[in-house]
Amino acid sequence: MSTTLPINFETRPVIPLAHDYSHGEREPWHQHRCAQLLYSLSGVVSVHTAQGCWIIPPSRGVWLPAGVVHELTITGQVAARTLFVDPFARADLPTECQVVQVSPLLRELIIVALDLPDHYAANSRAERVYELILDEIRGMSVLPFNLPEPVASELKKLCMLVRNDLAKPWTTSEAATLLNLSERTLLRHFRQEIGFSFSEWVRRAKLMEAMKRLALGQSVLRVALDLGYESQSAFSTMFRRRLGMPPSHYFYLS
Repeated sequence: MSTTLPINFETRPVIPLAHDYSHGEREPWHQHRCAQLLYSLSGVVSVHTAQGCWIIPPSRGVWLPAGVVHELTITGQVAARTLFVDPFARADLPTECQVVQVSPLLRELIIVALDLPDHYAANSRAERVYELILDEIRGMSVLPFNLPEPVASELKKLCMLVRNDLAKPWTTSEAATLLNLSERTLLRHFRQEIGFSFSEWVRRAKLMEAMKRLALGQSVLRVALDLGYESQSAFSTMFRRRLGMPPSHYFYLS
């Protein structure tokens, strides 16, 4: 999926593509001249940009505006469905990278679009499907499965330490001491650069790592203990609160 793909929007505003990935595959840094909705049916896709990382668990998607340089890494066996979208198809398409909830209707529309012809008549079924896809894209709910990357060198160093030791019970107080800052100063810098607190960043880092490990078939108990939770129950409570279902059910979604 690189800029060399023959993407031609002269005949239709949306171009669907089905592609399966094996565990460990990567797509190196690249960009598209069009917007992209990447939807994962199974496995986990990690999308990296200069601004941070976005994790796509099963039955969710990521929206990438035109021109965003990114790379993909694959965890588990991923069945991906992609929509390349003409950035001029609608004036109010999303303008930022975001993990999104793919509605059941949009999911079915993507499947239908894979079998539609390249050329179609005005007011035809194909035209209505594409227009409805664009309507659904505009209404997608944004999910908190992104991990922004700070710019300041000290904050980058702190975030790297956290990612390398997610089992550690990181606190704002300890993080501030490591950087020789007050807690208030650390929190202010974090919110200015990231948009939310250090503790929320740590929670998201653990959740995103958990999703990748669960996609590899690791047990819920092992994931919970490896990420520093006191018990499987504590981890499951966090997971259910964030994703709406227990981790034991999550990767059995179709």
